[in-house]
Amino acid sequence: MQFKYRIQEIAKANGSCIVLALDFPFQNPNNSSELLCQVDAMLEQVYPYICAVKLNNHLVLPLGLFNGVKEIVDKIHSKGLLAIMDAKVNDIGNTNQIIADYYYAAGFDAIIANPFIGWEDGLKPLFETSRKQNKGVILLTYMSHKGAIEGYGQTVMDFTTGTLLPQYLLFAQKDVVYEADGAVVGATVPEKIKKVHQILGEKVPIYSPGVGAQGGNAEAAIKAGTSYLIVGREIISAPRPAEAARKLLELTKKII
Repeated sequence: MQFKYRIQEIAKANGSCIVLALDFPFQNPNNSSELLCQVDAMLEQVYPYICAVKLNNHLVLPLGLFNGVKEIVDKIHSKGLLAIMDAKVNDIGNTNQIIADYYYAAGFDAIIANPFIGWEDGLKPLFETSRKQNKGVILLTYMSHKGAIEGYGQTVMDFTTGTLLPQYLLFAQKDVVYEADGAVVGATVPEKIKKVHQILGEKVPIYSPGVGAQGGNAEAAIKAGTSYLIVGREIISAPRPAEAARKLLELTKKII
């Protein structure tokens, strides 16, 4: 089953649209076992309130892909959840394919990539290896930080039509053409979520990071068209992570 339908089923079964981002702060790299214990404890507390978990270089660098990280992915799967690798893949096609193959070998169910690299000899090999392995590709469309406007928000020309439009809307159009499994649009820019959703419709679900710590509002994002909230520091930095996750879940249920 295609990734976007798998996560949809899990979200429905769990009654949750929350993707936990394991964005732990820098810690002593010589004490990776302690970090691994923290991650394990976090998953044990929070897994009942989420549908998937997102990892990025915060954990791959100190723990290693086929050591600690694979152990985390296996733990995620044992809880009936999916694992997303936030690699922000952004290189030539052959490199992108190899990067993805390594992450998929470690058990990840989907990978996040940057559409700035284009299709031919860029995203195409990534999509091809992902489809062969029944994995998902989620594309950055507008990031959650303020500086995103310098790239994703710039006005560009669509070389196929000659039309001027914001870069993120052109990316949204390509999300549909490429049949991406998801589009990342920051919860900090609900007005852009709405515009992207108008292009994507129900074809490509929107994933929105930035709730809480970056100032994003869960209610505004969901009402604008977000399907999944990616939440990290708002949960993992809370005094009681399970309570923070539960409260956020209750809020999303009321909105939906």
